[in-house]
Amino acid sequence: MNQPAKAGPALNLKFYSHATLECRDIVQTRKFFEEFLGFETVQMADVSFWARLGGNQVIVVVKSPTKDKSTMPFLNHNGLDVSTEAEVDAAYEIVKRDKENWGIRKVSRPMVQHGTYCFYFWDADDNAWEILCNPDGGYSWGFERGDQEGAGHMRRDFERPESTITKEQ
Repeated sequence: MNQPAKAGPALNLKFYSHATLECRDIVQTRKFFEEFLGFETVQMADVSFWARLGGNQVIVVVKSPTKDKSTMPFLNHNGLDVSTEAEVDAAYEIVKRDKENWGIRKVSRPMVQHGTYCFYFWDADDNAWEILCNPDGGYSWGFERGDQEGAGHMRRDFERPESTITKEQ
């Protein structure tokens, strides 16, 4: 049976360049990005800096115009990849150890979730972060596998990437 040709996108875009996060204290947040998370940063204005880690996509960090910056919902978290499950565990220990120094809160325990081994935390600006074990290329393995039916990567018997197979679900 012949499938109809897939239509091209309405927009002719070339690159996903950035996402934006709010902060309360531009100096302290830049220090957190550089000294704790390991990002490269560049100050772009008195109220903003750009940050990048391992690629050309950047996070534009902007000082919130109000004092009532809201907490980032869990589902809107930012993912930071490491190569092995042992590195997730090591990062978890560092986050727990340094959380008071950096204003980190709500640190989850490492777990297998959505096909990877990971944990979550919220920073002093109430932005949510996930540190996860992913193969080189991040979530590109999902595109290599294609569309998933049913529960997909949420199934307990989902075939996980090789870099995340030693932990129990």
